[in-house]
Amino acid sequence: MTEPTLLNNEIRDWLMDCGLFDLLLPADFNAAAGYFSISSIPQGQAIFHEGDAGSFMCIIHSGQVAVQKNNHEGQPQTIATLRSGRAFGEMAVLDGERRSASCVAASDCQLLNLGKDSLEKMLNDAPKIAAKIIRALAVSLSKRLRMADGQLLAQQF
Repeated sequence: MTEPTLLNNEIRDWLMDCGLFDLLLPADFNAAAGYFSISSIPQGQAIFHEGDAGSFMCIIHSGQVAVQKNNHEGQPQTIATLRSGRAFGEMAVLDGERRSASCVAASDCQLLNLGKDSLEKMLNDAPKIAAKIIRALAVSLSKRLRMADGQLLAQQF
């Protein structure tokens, strides 16, 4: 077995474990794995900063990621802590806008990464699989928006 195959199998298994891509078939996971990479981020390291160009997104395999925004004094404030299975950074990859927040490893993390270029390549090479992945990300974003709407409403009362 060659090294890339071992890595692709590990990525495939991580994609299957994350729970985001329930619409994918087993063969889809095998094909999609070739477009993702793995990174290990030590606790305290910034993954990206608010305002950066969005060239990649991540899915947390293990560890926790703090989502931070600067408060009115310019100090970073944690607005959410993300755990295993959560995607982040996908908004900037999908819409081409700059990062809306900073993300910092709150513990040692292992992440799956999907670059904007890799997503474009997947759209060309395997459009049906890419469409399933984009749809899953859109559903995840939609759920988060609905939750945020509910939180805003609750704050008004």
